[in-house]
Amino acid sequence: MYKIQTLNNISEAGLSLFPKDLYHVSTDVDNPDAILVRSANMHDMELPSSLLAIARAGAGVNNIPIDKCTEKGIVVFNTPGANANAVKELVLAGLLLSSRKIVESIQWVQSLKGETNIAEKVEKNKSRFAGPELKGKKIGVIGLGSIGVLVANACQAIGMEVTGYDPFISIQNAWGLSRHVRRATDIDVLLAESDYITVHIPLVDETRNIFNKETFSKMKKGVRLMNFSRGELVNTADLLEAIRKGIVSRYVTDFPNEELLGVEEVIPIPHLGASTPESEENCAVMAVEQIREYIENGNIKNSVNYPHCELPRSPGTQRITIAHKNIPNMVGQITSALAARDINISNMINKSKGSYAYTIIDIDGEICNPTLEKLTQISGVVRVRTI
Repeated sequence: MYKIQTLNNISEAGLSLFPKDLYHVSTDVDNPDAILVRSANMHDMELPSSLLAIARAGAGVNNIPIDKCTEKGIVVFNTPGANANAVKELVLAGLLLSSRKIVESIQWVQSLKGETNIAEKVEKNKSRFAGPELKGKKIGVIGLGSIGVLVANACQAIGMEVTGYDPFISIQNAWGLSRHVRRATDIDVLLAESDYITVHIPLVDETRNIFNKETFSKMKKGVRLMNFSRGELVNTADLLEAIRKGIVSRYVTDFPNEELLGVEEVIPIPHLGASTPESEENCAVMAVEQIREYIENGNIKNSVNYPHCELPRSPGTQRITIAHKNIPNMVGQITSALAARDINISNMINKSKGSYAYTIIDIDGEICNPTLEKLTQISGVVRVRTI
């Protein structure tokens, strides 16, 4: 029986997909085969040798020690796109909040409690909260992944002039992008022309503080900036300076920090992007499906540290999966070790991602322990499994 450890509350819509006769699921498990996690910090956690995979029920994986997992042959999954609609809807809300002074107007109306002639005062003061419509305005969408594409299409649908920027857009996402969305090849042009900017890129070393003094200096004065990706993408000190200079008229973020609180031009939201029951269920279902496919068939989909690698099962064969370094002659050494034991390969696939690779081999018959040991001893091999 496979053992699954949950480090956070995971939706039952996902957990129910684990067959009870094959999986034991609990928060307290010794030597788990896989871990399901949402926000728990795993960087100081001891990773047992039994651990095959970690699935993050969400997109970001900053709470998981990726390099450590890769070196141990632990496949880390995330669930890109599962919460995309929830985030898209909140971005649209953010755009409206940044334009129409909705928050300020509500707070003002609430302050009238106990007074008289409310209707008259509302009519007299409503002009204080006037703001521009979104229709006809220019918005730049930086990052055209699952969320960015939905945001771009939605903004186009409500009449905005949409420009998207993503030099690494996938074929799948390109197919899903509206033909009315203009593609920018130069991000500086997007920054200079946009009335609104929304960012949908991951937080990595290259993108940390990507919105800084230099970036803000290229923006149109009075721009409204949406950040529903990661707080660390924006240099807070430089943002506050851009606000003082009138470059940024509104900053809406799902990642508030102490320095942003109390700033009139900042609308802080308490990380509600994926806080919908639908999103939590979608993430859980996707995470569980990926864990099961890997444990039961060795196939990898939506991993952040190992390549996408899928091979249909061949009837009457035994499957071997090998995580290894992406160096010359690895496949040759693996197949030679099998040939030396007169083992016939029925089907195989090899894929690489960065410094590591993954090989799936279906063999006729069964493999013996000495051959498995031989595969394990090949320099550069990280983990060998039979399924």
